[in-house]
Formats: sequence, structure tokens, C-alpha cells
Amino acid sequence: MATNKSYYDVLGVKRDASEDEIKKAFRKLAAKYHPDAGGDEQKFKEISEAYTTLSDPQKRREYDQMLMFGGIPGADFGGSGGRGRYTYTTNVGGDWSDIFNNMRSGDGAFGGFDFSSIFGGAGGARATNRPTKGSDLTMSVDVSAEEAFRGATRKATYRVPSTGEEQTLTIKIPAGAVNGGKLRYRGRGEYGTNGGDRGDLVITTHVAEHPLFKRDGADVRMELPLSIYEATLGATVDVPTPDGTEVRLKVPAGTQDGKTFRFRDLGAPNVKRKGTRGALYVTVRVKVPTMLSKKERDALEALRDADTRDYREEVNRYGTKR
Repeated sequence: MATNKSYYDVLGVKRDASEDEIKKAFRKLAAKYHPDAGGDEQKFKEISEAYTTLSDPQKRREYDQMLMFGGIPGADFGGSGGRGRYTYTTNVGGDWSDIFNNMRSGDGAFGGFDFSSIFGGAGGARATNRPTKGSDLTMSVDVSAEEAFRGATRKATYRVPSTGEEQTLTIKIPAGAVNGGKLRYRGRGEYGTNGGDRGDLVITTHVAEHPLFKRDGADVRMELPLSIYEATLGATVDVPTPDGTEVRLKVPAGTQDGKTFRFRDLGAPNVKRKGTRGALYVTVRVKVPTMLSKKERDALEALRDADTRDYREEVNRYGTKR
């Protein structure tokens, strides 16, 4: 006997159920009826079909339009006719056969959605028996800047939506991981149907910013403060690198603010080219003292008065002629 149950009835939710309510209802029923857990395979297909439609905003909108016009796709789940027979009722005039033919052919009676997988027919029946790969699952992992430089491992637990089961794996964060990078674990996603392969688990790395080092892919940039005396007279400064070591920088006399020095192969590991590293770029920032002792002020004033250089020659060229 065919039934006139709607997909809302199948999942046991109200017509105005939220997305979360629909998801929770499906997870509960899927865990109960999943064939791998000894459940009813036909029942599992029924609730999977219902969830496929109601979890997609566009498909749900199309489906609600049909219900609004009186059409109730009554899939004959486990009835005398078996899979592939469907009935519908309507309380408005008109012939629904054209609508269903459009749905089966993929023309889309409402907004172009192909209902062939829902309403059956020869093509629909064959499609439902075809092995289908499961969808990919996604999650993110927070990584400190230090872990991103040297690499790390994490234990992660996630839930498979169709069954509700929790699964655990060890995430290997590669040295040189970047913010927004993707790690793909094949065969760890949603289960396939009709013998199809499992989808993948895709993990996005969220790398925290380092207080000193700024990432630009595998290249690393930093700013090095210098006093006006070091910039003027020259200096030798030990500079830290991302791997925890130091490199010696010889600052030439007369170095200007904003001058950048490049150190090859002292940046982060390059995840796209294994065995290579980016560069470390060190930009000088000359710091001007804000508090001076009387002795310092007197010395600087004497130097200023003795200085005959014209530092604004290029600017003064465009000044008012007198």
C-alpha cells in the first residue's frame, strides 16, 4: 500500500522545523536505521531521501511549493509495490502528470530542480541504485605560529552526519603550514551509498599571528628597531630567525629607515616545494629618542649647528621664490 507521508512526516518534524531540528532528527534516525548498525536498509533510504531534500534550502523550497499546491509525493517505501512506485494527491484542478514528467526529465517543474531521484520512474530507479561517493566533510584546526614553523600533530574527533558516530584521527600539521591551508584525508568523510566510496575529510589550518614574524607564504618578514646612533654610525646586530637560531646583521653606517635586508633560506619551510625554505626579510626601523638628558641635548644641538648639509634641497626647489 502506498503512503502519502511527506518528508516532514518521515523525519518526524513540523513543517516549520529549523535546519538544526531537521539535522538532529535525521542523525537520530540514521543512527537507529543505518545498515552497518543492523538497522533497516529500506527505512534508512527513506530518511536519507527526506533529509537530502529538506536539508537543501532550494530543494526544500521547491518541495514546500508542491505541498502548498496539494501535491504530496507519497513514496511507497516497503509497500506492496516496492521502491519505484509513487502516488500523489491534489486538491486543486489540473493534471499533475506533466509536472512529474518535467521533474523526471530534469526540466524542473519548480525552479529547475530535478526531482527524478525523488519521484522515481525508470531513470530515477536506476539512479538510486548507482554507487555514489559520499560528500566531503570539513573542519578547522587552530595552530600557533611556532607550530606552523616547525610542524605538529593533533588528535581530532569529528562526527559523521549520516550515522552520528564519532571518529578520531591524528592530524599531521606540516612544517611551514599557512593560514587557510587545506589538509585532505581521503576516505574519512561521509559514507557513500550503494557501495560508493567514502568522501574525504578536509581540514583548514588557522595559524595565529606571531608577535614578531609576519608570514608571506614561505617568506617571513620582520622589523628591526635601530637607534639613530646605530643607523648613523653602523652596527652589528644579532637577529632571531623563525627556527630559533640567530643570524648576524652588519648594518652599514648611514642606513636609512625602511631599508630591508634579505637572508636566503632563513624563512619558513615551503609546503609546496619540500626541502626548500623561503627568505627572511629584515626591515630597519630607526627609533628617535623622545627623552633627552641635558648632556645629550647639548651634544645634539652642537652637531646640528655644525651640520651644513641641505637635507631638503629637493623639497625647497619647489618652494616660493623670494
